[in-house]
Amino acid sequence: MADHQHHARHHHDREEGGSLAGAARTTMEASGEQWTQMRAAVFEALASFDRPASAYDIADKVSKDQGRRVAANSVYRILDLFVNANVARRVESANAYVANDHPACLHDCIFLICDNCGQTTHLDDDKLAGGVRDAAKQAGFSPDRPVIEVRGTCEDCRKD
Repeated sequence: MADHQHHARHHHDREEGGSLAGAARTTMEASGEQWTQMRAAVFEALASFDRPASAYDIADKVSKDQGRRVAANSVYRILDLFVNANVARRVESANAYVANDHPACLHDCIFLICDNCGQTTHLDDDKLAGGVRDAAKQAGFSPDRPVIEVRGTCEDCRKD
């Protein structure tokens, strides 16, 4: 059990917005991508949400912030770049995105999603994710990007 604790980390404590955006910019540039004004605006909007945000949510926020209409299709393209560079994570079941607090860390995604309030906690547990990868390989499948989502009720909602 001690080994499990060593590998499990909860990622729901956000860094300050500036340092989070700085880490995202550094990661994007290291992967050969430019950090344009539009990408910065999309990342800032994404990071401002306290739960997973859809491309439409982000497009609306960027549109309001910039005083001009920004299409969700443009936001989707940028979000795909962010996911590929590991600066954002996609919550598959919600078709929504969260900023990755630790873009330099490469872990498979485990999301705990509250069906009541929508709060999503990103959990890194290499032992559990490794077990999923191993099971896929045993079945003759080559896993590229395991995403594990657990739906239920968060601690705050259980208290209410």
